[in-house]
Amino acid sequence: MTSPTPRPAPDRSEAVLSRLQLLVTRKLDGLLQGDYAGLLPGPGSEAGESREYRPGDDVRRMDWPVTARTTTPHVRRTVADRELETWLALDLSASLDFGTGQWLKREVVVAAAAAITHLTVRGGNRIGAVIGTGGGLSAPARRWRGGAAPPAGPGVLTRLPARSGRKEAQGLLRTVAGTTIQPGRGDLGALIEMLNRPPRRRGVVVVISDFLAPAEQWARPMRKLRVRHDVLAIEVIDPRELELPDVGVLPVVDPESGELHEVQTADPRLRQRYADAAAAQRATIAAALRGAGAAHLRLRTDRDWLLDMVRFVAAQRHARTRGTTR
Repeated sequence: MTSPTPRPAPDRSEAVLSRLQLLVTRKLDGLLQGDYAGLLPGPGSEAGESREYRPGDDVRRMDWPVTARTTTPHVRRTVADRELETWLALDLSASLDFGTGQWLKREVVVAAAAAITHLTVRGGNRIGAVIGTGGGLSAPARRWRGGAAPPAGPGVLTRLPARSGRKEAQGLLRTVAGTTIQPGRGDLGALIEMLNRPPRRRGVVVVISDFLAPAEQWARPMRKLRVRHDVLAIEVIDPRELELPDVGVLPVVDPESGELHEVQTADPRLRQRYADAAAAQRATIAAALRGAGAAHLRLRTDRDWLLDMVRFVAAQRHARTRGTTR
């Protein structure tokens, strides 16, 4: 909606990352999980005891031998893996280079990635990432060990291999923060598909995007991803994407296409149509994510993203562990 904001200098990016690490450490360390519990607390892949089926249980975990013997549906509990592999799918297309709140949407993406990275590496777990941009590849991404995937359709897709250790995690975050957003449309579906091919061991995948691409582009890859992994979709929103202020004639630029439009925001009917269309768009996104079986978290540029994340993960833990033993 606005012209792209110049990116901060490399030393400023380092300072921002250091501040984020301190903030995340203070608020998240020991608050949400134990040594090996994941961001999305839930079942692992190691078989445990059986219990009776309850509405809402995953039917893929049905214990058919026990069900046949008892004539009562049972599901097999699973024990959390002792090592977790987490993958980030980070959408850094041009539409993320926008913000009218305390943060740019891009900065919320980096901040959420920093929080998830911190939660992952605490227990010696591995974290990797795939990054999608609208155009060229930044110098930091080219320097990352493991190289980059070639462009696939519109945009450039980059893979950062999964590694453990705080030093490697910091390197990943520096690469993410240093990736330059380019004009042009990215392909969120192709970005998610990078984590389906080749298949990986069961783990956690976190997709961070504004999901403004058409749902039919990314919904099917998301459903395929959910078959093998626990999936968390973090939707980044700016308040101006939900409603327009009454400020008279407002020039807006589509950061992906470069098209310029002038909008008369003094017209209350136009503002209402905009709000209705935005609400319908967000409902479509929520329905597509729900249909894919992904957990859904919304972070806004005008809110405390870390507090929203803490509340979400705490609610997920309570919902998934209520009445069960992990």
